[in-house]
Amino acid sequence: MDPKHTAKLNEINREFYQKFGRDFASTRRKINPGVARVIRLLPKEARILDLGCGSGALALELAAQGQRGSYLGLDFSEEELEIARETVKRVPRSDFGVGFESADLLDGRWAIGLAEGSFDAVLAFAFLHHIPGAENREQILRSAHRLLKPGGIFVHSQWQFQHSPSLWARRQPWNAAGIDPRAVDVGDHLLDWRHGAGTDANEYGLRYVHLFNREELAVLASQTGFEIVDEFESDGKGGRLGLYQTWRKEDQE
Repeated sequence: MDPKHTAKLNEINREFYQKFGRDFASTRRKINPGVARVIRLLPKEARILDLGCGSGALALELAAQGQRGSYLGLDFSEEELEIARETVKRVPRSDFGVGFESADLLDGRWAIGLAEGSFDAVLAFAFLHHIPGAENREQILRSAHRLLKPGGIFVHSQWQFQHSPSLWARRQPWNAAGIDPRAVDVGDHLLDWRHGAGTDANEYGLRYVHLFNREELAVLASQTGFEIVDEFESDGKGGRLGLYQTWRKEDQE
Protein backbone atom coordinates (compact mmCIF):
# COMPACT_ATOMS: atom_id res chain seq x y z
CA MET A 1 0.00 0.00 0.00
CA ASP A 2 1.37 3.42 -0.90
CA PRO A 3 2.13 5.91 1.91
CA LYS A 4 -0.63 8.29 0.80
CA HIS A 5 -3.37 5.73 1.39
CA THR A 6 -1.72 4.39 4.56
CA ALA A 7 -1.87 7.91 5.98
CA LYS A 8 -5.49 8.32 4.90
CA LEU A 9 -6.58 5.07 6.57
CA ASN A 10 -4.70 5.96 9.73
CA GLU A 11 -6.36 9.37 9.75
CA ILE A 12 -9.80 7.74 9.59
CA ASN A 13 -9.06 5.97 12.88
CA ARG A 14 -7.49 9.07 14.43
CA GLU A 15 -10.59 11.10 13.64
CA PHE A 16 -12.83 8.37 15.02
CA TYR A 17 -11.10 8.24 18.41
CA GLN A 18 -10.78 12.01 18.59
CA LYS A 19 -14.51 12.43 18.02
CA PHE A 20 -15.92 9.35 19.76
CA GLY A 21 -13.15 8.36 22.18
CA ARG A 22 -15.17 8.78 25.37
CA ASP A 23 -18.30 7.22 23.90
CA PHE A 24 -16.27 4.26 22.66
CA ALA A 25 -14.48 3.86 26.00
CA SER A 26 -17.86 3.67 27.76
CA THR A 27 -18.52 0.43 25.85
CA ARG A 28 -15.16 -1.10 26.86
CA ARG A 29 -15.19 -0.82 30.65
CA LYS A 30 -15.05 -4.59 31.00
CA ILE A 31 -12.38 -6.72 29.42
CA ASN A 32 -13.36 -9.46 27.00
CA PRO A 33 -13.44 -13.12 28.14
CA GLY A 34 -10.46 -13.88 25.92
CA VAL A 35 -8.39 -11.16 27.56
CA ALA A 36 -9.36 -12.50 31.00
CA ARG A 37 -8.11 -15.93 29.93
CA VAL A 38 -4.77 -14.45 28.83
CA ILE A 39 -4.34 -12.59 32.13
CA ARG A 40 -4.59 -15.84 34.05
CA LEU A 41 -1.69 -17.24 32.02
CA LEU A 42 0.70 -14.30 32.48
CA PRO A 43 3.59 -14.55 34.96
CA LYS A 44 2.43 -12.90 38.18
CA GLU A 45 5.47 -10.62 38.23
CA ALA A 46 6.41 -9.25 34.84
CA ARG A 47 7.26 -6.17 32.85
CA ILE A 48 4.33 -5.72 30.46
CA LEU A 49 4.03 -3.49 27.39
CA ASP A 50 0.51 -2.92 26.04
CA LEU A 51 0.23 -1.66 22.45
CA GLY A 52 -2.96 0.23 21.69
CA CYS A 53 -3.85 0.31 25.38
CA GLY A 54 -7.02 2.38 24.98
CA SER A 55 -8.78 3.61 28.10
CA GLY A 56 -6.92 1.61 30.72
CA ALA A 57 -9.38 -1.22 31.41
CA LEU A 58 -6.65 -3.86 31.05
CA ALA A 59 -4.29 -2.13 33.50
CA LEU A 60 -7.07 -1.88 36.06
CA GLU A 61 -7.95 -5.56 35.68
CA LEU A 62 -4.32 -6.64 35.95
CA ALA A 63 -4.03 -4.74 39.21
CA ALA A 64 -7.27 -6.27 40.48
CA GLN A 65 -5.93 -9.74 39.71
CA GLY A 66 -2.80 -9.15 41.79
CA GLN A 67 -0.36 -8.58 38.96
CA ARG A 68 3.05 -7.37 40.12
CA GLY A 69 5.91 -5.75 38.27
CA SER A 70 5.18 -2.98 35.81
CA TYR A 71 2.82 -2.03 33.01
CA LEU A 72 3.32 0.52 30.24
CA GLY A 73 0.44 1.33 27.88
CA LEU A 74 0.97 3.07 24.54
CA ASP A 75 -1.73 4.66 22.39
CA PHE A 76 -2.07 7.45 19.84
CA SER A 77 -5.40 8.71 21.16
CA GLU A 78 -5.03 11.50 23.69
CA GLU A 79 -8.73 11.10 24.52
CA GLU A 80 -8.24 7.45 25.43
CA LEU A 81 -5.03 8.16 27.37
CA GLU A 82 -6.72 10.86 29.41
CA ILE A 83 -9.40 8.35 30.42
CA ALA A 84 -6.73 5.73 31.16
CA ARG A 85 -4.86 8.04 33.52
CA GLU A 86 -8.10 8.85 35.31
CA THR A 87 -8.95 5.15 35.52
CA VAL A 88 -5.70 3.97 37.11
CA LYS A 89 -5.91 6.48 39.92
CA ARG A 90 -7.93 3.66 41.49
CA VAL A 91 -4.79 1.46 41.57
CA PRO A 92 -3.23 2.16 44.99
CA ARG A 93 -0.77 -0.75 45.11
CA SER A 94 2.93 0.06 45.10
CA ASP A 95 4.07 -3.35 43.78
CA PHE A 96 2.51 -2.78 40.34
CA GLY A 97 3.75 0.30 38.55
CA VAL A 98 1.39 1.61 35.86
CA GLY A 99 2.18 4.23 33.24
CA PHE A 100 0.80 5.47 29.93
CA GLU A 101 2.52 7.27 27.07
CA SER A 102 1.40 8.76 23.78
CA ALA A 103 2.92 6.98 20.79
CA ASP A 104 2.21 6.82 17.08
CA LEU A 105 3.01 3.19 16.36
CA LEU A 106 3.06 3.85 12.62
CA ASP A 107 6.17 5.92 13.26
CA GLY A 108 9.11 3.53 13.18
CA ARG A 109 10.77 5.51 15.98
CA TRP A 110 8.09 4.66 18.57
CA ALA A 111 10.31 2.17 20.42
CA ILE A 112 13.22 4.59 20.86
CA GLY A 113 13.74 5.10 24.57
CA LEU A 114 12.53 1.63 25.48
CA ALA A 115 15.33 -0.78 26.36
CA GLU A 116 15.79 -3.77 24.09
CA GLY A 117 15.11 -7.11 25.72
CA SER A 118 13.43 -5.51 28.73
CA PHE A 119 9.82 -6.81 28.61
CA ASP A 120 8.49 -10.20 29.60
CA ALA A 121 5.27 -9.76 27.62
CA VAL A 122 4.01 -7.47 24.88
CA LEU A 123 0.22 -7.38 24.53
CA ALA A 124 -1.80 -6.11 21.58
CA PHE A 125 -5.50 -6.74 22.03
CA ALA A 126 -7.78 -5.56 19.19
CA PHE A 127 -5.00 -3.30 17.95
CA LEU A 128 -3.01 -4.69 15.04
CA HIS A 129 -6.09 -4.93 12.81
CA HIS A 130 -6.33 -1.13 12.92
CA ILE A 131 -2.82 -0.71 11.43
CA PRO A 132 -2.93 -0.16 7.65
CA GLY A 133 -0.32 -1.69 5.40
CA ALA A 134 1.55 -4.98 5.78
CA GLU A 135 4.89 -3.16 6.02
CA ASN A 136 3.67 -1.10 8.98
CA ARG A 137 2.38 -4.15 10.83
CA GLU A 138 5.71 -5.86 10.25
CA GLN A 139 7.60 -2.80 11.57
CA ILE A 140 5.60 -2.85 14.79
CA LEU A 141 6.15 -6.56 15.30
CA ARG A 142 9.89 -6.36 14.66
CA SER A 143 10.11 -3.62 17.28
CA ALA A 144 8.05 -5.70 19.71
CA HIS A 145 10.42 -8.61 19.12
CA ARG A 146 13.45 -6.44 19.96
CA LEU A 147 11.83 -5.20 23.16
CA LEU A 148 11.06 -8.68 24.47
CA LYS A 149 13.42 -10.70 26.61
CA PRO A 150 14.55 -14.04 25.14
CA GLY A 151 11.64 -16.41 25.67
CA GLY A 152 9.24 -13.47 26.09
CA ILE A 153 5.75 -13.61 24.63
CA PHE A 154 3.69 -11.46 22.30
CA VAL A 155 -0.04 -12.01 22.84
CA HIS A 156 -2.54 -10.46 20.46
CA SER A 157 -6.18 -10.67 19.45
CA GLN A 158 -7.69 -10.06 16.04
CA TRP A 159 -11.30 -9.11 15.39
CA GLN A 160 -13.10 -11.84 13.42
CA PHE A 161 -16.24 -9.86 12.60
CA GLN A 162 -17.06 -12.13 9.66
CA HIS A 163 -18.63 -14.46 12.25
CA SER A 164 -21.31 -11.88 13.11
CA PRO A 165 -23.93 -11.12 10.42
CA SER A 166 -24.79 -7.80 12.11
CA LEU A 167 -21.16 -6.68 12.16
CA TRP A 168 -20.56 -7.91 8.61
CA ALA A 169 -23.48 -5.75 7.52
CA ARG A 170 -21.71 -2.71 8.99
CA ARG A 171 -19.16 -2.67 6.16
CA GLN A 172 -19.23 0.56 4.19
CA PRO A 173 -18.07 1.34 0.65
CA TRP A 174 -14.65 2.91 0.41
CA ASN A 175 -16.04 5.97 -1.34
CA ALA A 176 -17.75 6.84 1.97
CA ALA A 177 -14.24 7.90 3.06
CA GLY A 178 -13.12 9.20 -0.33
CA ILE A 179 -10.84 6.21 -0.98
CA ASP A 180 -10.38 4.30 -4.22
CA PRO A 181 -11.13 0.62 -3.41
CA ARG A 182 -8.31 -0.40 -5.76
CA ALA A 183 -5.81 1.28 -3.43
CA VAL A 184 -6.47 -0.87 -0.35
CA ASP A 185 -5.18 -4.35 0.44
CA VAL A 186 -7.03 -7.65 0.43
CA GLY A 187 -8.71 -8.00 3.83
CA ASP A 188 -9.12 -4.25 4.38
CA HIS A 189 -12.57 -3.03 5.39
CA LEU A 190 -14.34 0.15 6.42
CA LEU A 191 -16.91 -0.32 9.22
CA ASP A 192 -19.33 2.14 10.76
CA TRP A 193 -19.88 2.57 14.49
CA ARG A 194 -23.05 4.08 15.89
CA HIS A 195 -23.26 3.36 19.62
CA GLY A 196 -23.05 6.51 21.73
CA ALA A 197 -22.34 8.73 18.75
CA GLY A 198 -23.81 11.89 20.23
CA THR A 199 -27.37 13.15 20.24
CA ASP A 200 -27.81 13.06 16.47
CA ALA A 201 -29.09 9.58 15.58
CA ASN A 202 -27.78 9.99 12.03
CA GLU A 203 -24.23 10.70 13.22
CA TYR A 204 -21.80 7.81 13.04
CA GLY A 205 -18.10 7.10 12.90
CA LEU A 206 -15.99 5.11 10.46
CA ARG A 207 -13.12 2.82 11.36
CA TYR A 208 -10.53 1.07 9.25
CA VAL A 209 -10.13 -2.65 10.07
CA HIS A 210 -7.98 -5.35 8.52
CA LEU A 211 -9.47 -8.84 8.66
CA PHE A 212 -6.66 -11.32 9.35
CA ASN A 213 -6.74 -15.02 8.57
CA ARG A 214 -4.56 -17.66 10.18
CA GLU A 215 -2.34 -18.12 7.14
CA GLU A 216 -1.53 -14.42 7.03
CA LEU A 217 -0.72 -14.38 10.75
CA ALA A 218 1.54 -17.42 10.40
CA VAL A 219 3.56 -15.68 7.68
CA LEU A 220 3.76 -12.49 9.73
CA ALA A 221 4.99 -14.38 12.80
CA SER A 222 7.68 -16.14 10.78
CA GLN A 223 8.82 -12.92 9.09
CA THR A 224 9.28 -11.15 12.41
CA GLY A 225 11.10 -13.87 14.33
CA PHE A 226 8.27 -15.40 16.37
CA GLU A 227 6.98 -18.90 16.91
CA ILE A 228 3.21 -19.38 17.37
CA VAL A 229 2.77 -21.46 20.52
CA ASP A 230 -0.95 -21.17 21.29
CA GLU A 231 -4.25 -19.89 19.93
CA PHE A 232 -7.93 -19.89 20.81
CA GLU A 233 -11.18 -18.19 19.84
CA SER A 234 -13.33 -16.22 22.27
CA ASP A 235 -15.68 -13.25 22.74
CA GLY A 236 -19.11 -12.30 21.50
CA LYS A 237 -22.12 -14.44 20.79
CA GLY A 238 -20.85 -17.87 19.85
CA GLY A 239 -17.39 -17.12 21.24
CA ARG A 240 -15.75 -16.55 17.85
CA LEU A 241 -15.39 -12.77 17.47
CA GLY A 242 -11.78 -12.74 18.66
CA LEU A 243 -8.84 -14.86 17.52
CA TYR A 244 -6.15 -14.90 20.21
CA GLN A 245 -2.60 -16.07 19.60
CA THR A 246 0.53 -16.30 21.73
CA TRP A 247 3.83 -15.89 19.91
CA ARG A 248 7.17 -16.61 21.57
CA LYS A 249 10.55 -15.05 21.02
CA GLU A 250 13.19 -17.75 20.87
CA ASP A 251 15.45 -18.11 23.92
CA GLN A 252 18.56 -17.66 21.80
CA GLU A 253 18.99 -15.12 19.01
